[in-house]
Amino acid sequence: MLAQFLLSLRQAGVPASLTEYVTLLGAMKAGVCHYRVEDFYFLSRAALVKDERHLDRFDRVFGACFKGIETPDGPAPRAIPDEWLRRMAEKLLTPEEQAQIASMGGFEALMKALQERLDTQEGRHQGGTRAIGTAGTSPFGAFGYNPEGVRIGQGESRHRRAVKVWDQRSFRDLDDTVALNTRTIKLGLRRLRRFARQGAATELDMRGTVKATASNAGLLDLRMVAERRNVMKVLLLFDIGGSMDDHVRQCEELFSAARSEFKHMESFYFHNCPYERLWRSNARRDESAIPTEQVMRNYGPDYRLVLVGDATMSPYEIVQPGGSVEHWNEESGQAWLARLLSHYRRAAWLNPVSRRTWDHTPSVQLIHALMERRMYPLTIEGLSEMTGALSR
Repeated sequence: MLAQFLLSLRQAGVPASLTEYVTLLGAMKAGVCHYRVEDFYFLSRAALVKDERHLDRFDRVFGACFKGIETPDGPAPRAIPDEWLRRMAEKLLTPEEQAQIASMGGFEALMKALQERLDTQEGRHQGGTRAIGTAGTSPFGAFGYNPEGVRIGQGESRHRRAVKVWDQRSFRDLDDTVALNTRTIKLGLRRLRRFARQGAATELDMRGTVKATASNAGLLDLRMVAERRNVMKVLLLFDIGGSMDDHVRQCEELFSAARSEFKHMESFYFHNCPYERLWRSNARRDESAIPTEQVMRNYGPDYRLVLVGDATMSPYEIVQPGGSVEHWNEESGQAWLARLLSHYRRAAWLNPVSRRTWDHTPSVQLIHALMERRMYPLTIEGLSEMTGALSR
């Protein structure tokens, strides 16, 4: 069964290795988990899942392998794991909430009634008051209403009245295509690191101290080293205003995460496409504008350039002098973007719009081509691809 569990995980896209599988077997042999499904769940998850993007896939496979759902040849009683129900009820229901379950005679009566109806019900029911089904007032089922009941086969809550969610999984979907938050952005940006020891020697060098002490006939010889810091330099350029108003929150979370991850980070704003000016403050846009050439002089080619925008605009704003919607630009956005890419050879464009729509927007196709296909969606997968490319 465990071998099949491993194979099922790998087929579902969870990269569980044989080494991790052997680790799980060793932990079980050592008695790390007791003979409970919940204990084994947490142990196997810790041993086999190394990336939080795969938690939801692991949950699905674990449920399929160990929930005990089978299709018998003939009629057979369909048992409910009482231990699971009781343990989860104790976790999720406060004493006050448990006291409110009275219309069917309490929680025990509710679970007993569910067991009886599972044993006797043969087919699908809809709109009823008693059977397990949909769109009714029965305490058991989905897409109906009852003051208290067991929700079965419904993806989310509607009335917030369910006593028990029979098919609830422990984790929301954390797949590669979900929108980011500050924490997941930080996890993604950690691939874009280059460490070096700089500054005053303030940290104890344990290995050097042991070696020096041994060479000094056992007399303590302390050795200190400078703090190990991330020396990666990042230049962030954010598209602001217009269609980007729909993506303000994502950009704020990206900025917050990047600022905490990188000691050397500079940020500027542009609108739709970079031109001859960038600016630091939108409130003082005219006063704080800085020539793009000066930005390139101040921040050298050792910076990684990341442009963030939906690239959604009129194509004239990219290819035509004077095409900007806000001012008369002597040179096209295409020319300025080429200068930036020539100066910053390690550059990428993050797009908060779904990758599926890129081919339907001419300006996105133009920017994608000008960036030499280095445009990535603002998702976990896209951020991982971008940091991998920039760290080469």
